[in-house]
Amino acid sequence: MNTTVLSNPATQASDPAATQGIVAVGGGRLRWPDALFALILLAAAGFATHRYSPFMDIYEQVILWSCVPGMVFLGWLWPALRLFSVGTAALALVGISAYAGDIAMAEKSFLLKYLLSSQSAILWMCALFAFASVAYWIGLLFRGPTALWAGTSLTWAASVMGFTGLFVRWYESYLISPDVGHIPVSNLYEVFILFALITALFYLFYEKRYQTRSLGAFVSIIIVAAVGFLLWYMATRSAHEIQPLVPALQSWWMKIHVPANFVGYGTFSIAAMVAFAYLIKVNAGTRNWKTLAPLFVLGVLLCAEPLVFRRSGLPDYWAIYFGISAVFVGGVIAMRSRIAEALPSLEILDDVMYRAIAIGFAFFTVATILGALWAAEAWGTYWQWDPKETWALIVWLNYAAWLHLRLMKGLRGQFAAYWSLVGLLITGFAFLGVNMFLSGLHSYGQL
Repeated sequence: MNTTVLSNPATQASDPAATQGIVAVGGGRLRWPDALFALILLAAAGFATHRYSPFMDIYEQVILWSCVPGMVFLGWLWPALRLFSVGTAALALVGISAYAGDIAMAEKSFLLKYLLSSQSAILWMCALFAFASVAYWIGLLFRGPTALWAGTSLTWAASVMGFTGLFVRWYESYLISPDVGHIPVSNLYEVFILFALITALFYLFYEKRYQTRSLGAFVSIIIVAAVGFLLWYMATRSAHEIQPLVPALQSWWMKIHVPANFVGYGTFSIAAMVAFAYLIKVNAGTRNWKTLAPLFVLGVLLCAEPLVFRRSGLPDYWAIYFGISAVFVGGVIAMRSRIAEALPSLEILDDVMYRAIAIGFAFFTVATILGALWAAEAWGTYWQWDPKETWALIVWLNYAAWLHLRLMKGLRGQFAAYWSLVGLLITGFAFLGVNMFLSGLHSYGQL
C-alpha cells in the first residue's frame, strides 16, 4: 500500500490543485443578481414571519432570519444556487397553493397526486437520481460529454424535486394538525432524503469548482444507495406517513442540529466515493490482484452493510442489492484502466477528498456541540455516553485524526484514501447501526 507523507507540508501550496484547471465558482464584487436575491430572501423571510409567526417561537424566528445572510453569501459564492433556490421555492409554493388548506386535495388534484405532493415529488427525486447515475456512468465509460451533462442536469432536477417534497411535507404536517406540524427532519425516512440532497448539492458545487463531471459517477453510487433504502423503507414501514413528534424531538434545537449533522454525513460520503475513484486511478496499471484485494474487500463490505436489514422484511431485496453491488464493485475494478483515463488528476481527487472531509468535520463538530446543548435541555446533562453519542464521538475522532495527520504530517496517497473509505463504514454504523442494534436515548430512530 502506497502511503505518501510530505516531509515539509509548509512548503506545499495551500491549494494543491490550483494549477489543475480549478475555476472560481463565484465571489468577487457584488452584482445586481446578488442584490436581487437578497431582496427576494428578505421578502420571503418577512412574509414567513408575518404569516406563520403563531407557529414559531423566538428561537425559530432567529433561525429563520439568520438563514437570510447565510443564503445571500452562498448565492454570491455559488451563483447557480440562486436559481436553484428560487425555482425550488416557486415549485413548493405552487404545491402548497394547490392544497387550498385541505389535506384531502393530495388525492383529488392531478398536480398534487402526480407531481407536487410530498410523496410524489420525493418519488420523482428517487427516479431522477437513478437516471442521473446511469447517465454519469455512460458518460464516464464511453467518454460522452452529452451523457455527463445529462447526469448533471438530472441531479439538479432531482435536488429541486427533493427539496420541494420536503417543503411541501412540512406544510402537509400542519394541515394534518397544528400539533403534528414539524420540520421534516425527524425520522429515518426524512433524514435519508436530506442526506441524498445534501450529498448531491455539495457534489454539484465541487463539480463546478473543479470543472469535471466524471466524479458524478462515483458520488451517485452513495446517493442511489440512499434511494434504494428509501424505497425499501417506504414499502415495508409506510415511512412516508407523517407522524406526530415524540416528546424528545419537540425542540427548536432539532432544526439546526440535524441539518448540521447531515452536512457532515454527506460530505464524508463524498470524500469516501472520491477516495474510491482515487484508488481506481492510482491502481489503473496494477496487474497484481493482491494489491487490489483490499479495495475489493472494502467495497464488498460497504455493499454488505445493508444485509443487516434482512431481519426485518423483504430479505430478497437486500440479497439482490448485495449481489448486484458486489458485481458492480468488481466490474469497476476490472475496468479501472478505462475509468482512470476519464478521471481528473490525482491532485484534484486528493484535494476534493480533503476539502470534503474538512467541511464535514467542521459541520459535524458544530452538530455535536448543538446536540450536547440539546441534551442538556432535554435530559439535564450534556453527555451520557449514550450509544449514539459514543459513536458520534468515534466518528469525530476518526476524522480529527485524519485531518491532524494531513495538516501536520502531509498525509497523502493510498493510505489516506483507504482511511476515508473505512471512515464511511464507521459513519454508516453511527448513522444506522446504532439505531438497529444498540438501544438508548436516541432509540426513536429505530428501524
